[in-house]
Amino acid sequence: MIRIVCSAEEKRRIARLILEALTDWFGIPEARENYIRESADEIMLASFDNDVPNGFLCLKETGMDTLELAVMGVLKEYHRKGIGRKLFEAAKQIAVEKGYSFLQVKTVQMGKYEEYDRTNLFYLALGFKEFEVFPTLWDECNPCQIYVMSLK
Repeated sequence: MIRIVCSAEEKRRIARLILEALTDWFGIPEARENYIRESADEIMLASFDNDVPNGFLCLKETGMDTLELAVMGVLKEYHRKGIGRKLFEAAKQIAVEKGYSFLQVKTVQMGKYEEYDRTNLFYLALGFKEFEVFPTLWDECNPCQIYVMSLK
């Protein structure tokens, strides 16, 4: 079951539960804490199995016409079960209903880490298109790939 989470405290709790279990992707404690903190102010959708969260995503406005998929995580044991796709489709519907023109997402450029290569392939499968790579936005070991999707 996927639902919108409104309580700032519940958003932080869900983000912490999921992100702390996904250290292959969220292994830098300072960055992970930043995602958790910022989740309280973002649109959050979460997936539940028997009332226990197993995945979530957060959306934040980055421009008048653009929402960013700011952070997303699905517990490893739930990977490849369609949860990420369902979360994304619900998020896309919210973006369309709110009148946004674009969705964007940032991740590590393809070819750097196996975990992120799977993440890149997931975003491409959803319909995102490569926009630009910023080689040093985060640091030289983690070049930032930006993907975009038109909602119009």
